[in-house]
Amino acid sequence: MKRIMLTVSYDGTAYNGWALQKSTHNTIEEMLNRAIHGLTGEEVQVIGASRTDAGVHAYGNVAVFDTKSTIPGDRFSFALNHILPEDIRVVESREVAPTFHPRHCNTEKTYEYRVLNTKTEVPTKRLYTYHFSMPLDEMVMQEAGQYLVGEHDFTSFCNVESQAASHVRTIKDVNVRREGDEVIISVTGNGFLYNMVRIIAGTLIQIGRGKGEPSDVQRMIEAKDRSAAGPTAPAQGLFLIKYVFVDGIPENC
Repeated sequence: MKRIMLTVSYDGTAYNGWALQKSTHNTIEEMLNRAIHGLTGEEVQVIGASRTDAGVHAYGNVAVFDTKSTIPGDRFSFALNHILPEDIRVVESREVAPTFHPRHCNTEKTYEYRVLNTKTEVPTKRLYTYHFSMPLDEMVMQEAGQYLVGEHDFTSFCNVESQAASHVRTIKDVNVRREGDEVIISVTGNGFLYNMVRIIAGTLIQIGRGKGEPSDVQRMIEAKDRSAAGPTAPAQGLFLIKYVFVDGIPENC
């Protein structure tokens, strides 16, 4: 038996998120499980590093699975891409230690939230950006985002249905920039709560349109109350950009 790690890119538009659940079908995990079964004949269940929501996209999510197949680890990507639907692709595959678990390692994730800041919607961008027609001040948004950097209790920036044992997380960097008609909010941290990045995005958008001051973010954090922060931005603007193993990929984690 060997363990294979996959780096997976996907357009999340047509899927009910990453995680396979009893009451939820048509997920990224389900598609990967089916493709691996079709390739190896084995019943497997991949273990994902990050559970993205319905409609959220990814350039580099990570998953592992165990197999008895003789296919070399680095060839799984090529073989699976011939089976998977065209909106899911395995960017890279490799064999890792049997005890390796992507959620138990020292990692950093980077998400980007894309806001289309134009008067009129652009149809070709509707699935990959959140259209916001009012002017946004990205410099004010950048200033507000700096209050999020560091270790905090992010209860105010977490869906009330979260079952996380702790709401303490560390944000390493927040960067807001404008590229043409898009305002891009980039957030890097060691882990994120349910809807956390979308709530951060919704909050910064509200401040960027002039509803509140950058320093209000500090008050929101201290409140530890979901109602203190801004709205949850829609899913389609969110991308998981990369999942980095800070210490490299260790033998055990």
